[in-house]
Amino acid sequence: MNKLILINIVRFISLVLLQVLVLNQINFFGHLNPLVYIVWVFLFPIRKNKATFLILSFLLGISIDFFSNSGGINAAATLFIAYFRLPILKLILRKSDFDFLLFNIRGITFSKAFFFIFILTFIHHFIVFTLEYFSFNEFSAVFYNTILTSIITIILSILGIILFTKKK
Repeated sequence: MNKLILINIVRFISLVLLQVLVLNQINFFGHLNPLVYIVWVFLFPIRKNKATFLILSFLLGISIDFFSNSGGINAAATLFIAYFRLPILKLILRKSDFDFLLFNIRGITFSKAFFFIFILTFIHHFIVFTLEYFSFNEFSAVFYNTILTSIITIILSILGIILFTKKK
């Protein structure tokens, strides 16, 4: 088995377990819990098959939904950011497709990596909270929860990426 495949399997399982067993039990400010399982989407190699990546992203989200009893909202949000990950990365880095074959989030500048993580996290959380509240009357709650949860998730995600990935 390829070392990269093994790393992604371990990362997938570890992030699901971390999210379900630890982070879903912690509520910052009484009701906010970080959704750091999306780090898997940030770190998955771009050179792999996109269909496989989308299926695995859906499985990641549905795994979280299964253990959180959230009815598919995490699967929808995770699949959405997985689908738009490459176009957003192209927008941020402004490079051709060839340059993405060797992409490593630790290999780009901190400001570009932060912006990439920020955009995907904000989109993911906005979708999750929009589907959770599912009401235009609750837009302020959706926006408030999106902002605060995104901040906590981004901080924990960046710390995790710095501590648990190698710089290339």
